[in-house]
Amino acid sequence: MATLETINFDNKVLRTLPVDTSEENHPRQVRGACFSLVKPTPLANPNTVAYSKSAFELIDLPEKEILRDDFAEYFSGSKHIPGSKTAAHCYCGHQFGYFAGQLGDGATMYLGEVVNKKGERWEIQFKGAGKTPFSRSADGRKVLRSSIREFMCSEAMYFLGVPTTRAGCCVTSDSRIERDINYDGNSILEKCTVILRIAPTFLRFGSFETVLPMSPESGRKGPSDGRKDITEALLQYTITEFFPEIAQSHADSLEDQSLALMDEVVRLTAKLVTEWQGVGFCHGVLNTDNMSILGLTIDYGPFGFLDAFHKDHICNASDGNGRYTYGKQPEICKWNLSKLAQAIQMVLPLEKSKPAVEKFDEIFNQLYMQKMRRKLGMVKEEDGDKELVESFLQTLQEVHGDFTNSFRSLSIMSLPGCCDFKDNYEAVLTELVAQGSSVEELKKFYKPTMHPRELQMIMMLLQSNPQVVEMMFGGNLAYQKQMEKMEKMEEIRNLTDDDKKKSDKEKWEAWLQKYSERLEREEEGLSKEEVEDLNMRRVDMMNKTNPKFILRNYIAQNAIEAAENGDYSESVGDEDTCEVPPDEIGRASNKVATL
Repeated sequence: MATLETINFDNKVLRTLPVDTSEENHPRQVRGACFSLVKPTPLANPNTVAYSKSAFELIDLPEKEILRDDFAEYFSGSKHIPGSKTAAHCYCGHQFGYFAGQLGDGATMYLGEVVNKKGERWEIQFKGAGKTPFSRSADGRKVLRSSIREFMCSEAMYFLGVPTTRAGCCVTSDSRIERDINYDGNSILEKCTVILRIAPTFLRFGSFETVLPMSPESGRKGPSDGRKDITEALLQYTITEFFPEIAQSHADSLEDQSLALMDEVVRLTAKLVTEWQGVGFCHGVLNTDNMSILGLTIDYGPFGFLDAFHKDHICNASDGNGRYTYGKQPEICKWNLSKLAQAIQMVLPLEKSKPAVEKFDEIFNQLYMQKMRRKLGMVKEEDGDKELVESFLQTLQEVHGDFTNSFRSLSIMSLPGCCDFKDNYEAVLTELVAQGSSVEELKKFYKPTMHPRELQMIMMLLQSNPQVVEMMFGGNLAYQKQMEKMEKMEEIRNLTDDDKKKSDKEKWEAWLQKYSERLEREEEGLSKEEVEDLNMRRVDMMNKTNPKFILRNYIAQNAIEAAENGDYSESVGDEDTCEVPPDEIGRASNKVATL
């Protein structure tokens, strides 16, 4: 095992990809380079909020090193970690559908790559360690509340079995930075905080977009526009380091290697979004700069897990048009893949990469249905399974039922051939009804966020000047959503909780009848004993696929409020609460460790 002074750094990416010749640390365009050398800005009196023992084991750092008095100084950027070489990555991105030009690591710093005793290579980086050439008008800092959210969610996602970057530690300080939390002009001082992030690489789709020419829609271009050599260097590094089997099987042609890479990235991305949909995770900002080339969840910003299910749920207040809703995540990931294909077309022509991108739908649909069959406890495959899943989700949306708890409750249901089927049928029906929202919660959900006078003004502008509506209010879609909310509020104005529960029960009875008929076909041709055995196995499969606990927003908020008052216990979980070994499906059946 290593010490803080003997971490086994081997910073290969800086030896392989072009590095900026200038070390000027001010906002500027970085041309012809993938990285710029930078230095962290020290913090005052850094102290550790939380750490992940299992994440640090990836870089061979034992807990005794984490507990050292000077640990927080090293992992806040206040002390140089021997062997590290700090740099900021240059990348671009399509943000909300438009090319934004150069973005880059404005608040993140590469520390280096650590080769552990297993021979695995892990890149580590700081988030919130100070300014870089990509900080633009920002300060390169992160605060305690957002850092705790990212730390907890990174580790929760790992234990849920979702491909993700890891979070090694969260270190806060006495240094303060101004933040306007409510965007009302009233700034407050918040604690500067740094997270250690760990992944095989943080290369992303946007890494390849630095070579893009001027976009006619946005007027932006990449800082290295037209530089085929940059594209070639990125592709060669990515393929050699992370897809060696592709490098070996297509050794004579970078174009063939790049096509095989596109095939693999499409598959990994389809798998990633399948896992998101399976646990009800909403990323919130699926721009191309937030899409990992390895199919990992990266850059946790305004994320959220579904509580009451709604396929059009938006977890990002900036996403007024609902581009990144839960239900649209698959199609947006495919769109982002098409932008990656455009970015590398100097090496791989679009006519060759397009078929690879088009395979996304088929791959995703197959993986998604495999996931949903496991969630519903169905071993066999039938043509009507997609309709059964869709009707479950539709019912869930109509009753405004809790996504995680409703799926989890299905494991109560036995196969119809089991002796306890009738009792368990009634139990699951009761549980599903109980997961529906109350009338008060419904009214809160459907309450319009615009004043009626605003809606009336928008209606008039839509007729006379729709361009102004697009600019000021997010277009016709925002207006439509507000109108739908008003109509729904009128519909439920006189609804009582008893009326809603009665209606919810009828809806679930209708769905459970279809579900029971489908489960009957699971046991065809089996003896009584074989049916009981199959039921045990399907329940085990369901409980390994449907988590009991997720990182709900109130849990994260409780941790934030406690930490801001100096109590870090809410930010720390117990890795032993993960009841399923990390290499098994689902990674967590009954409990999800946040550490």
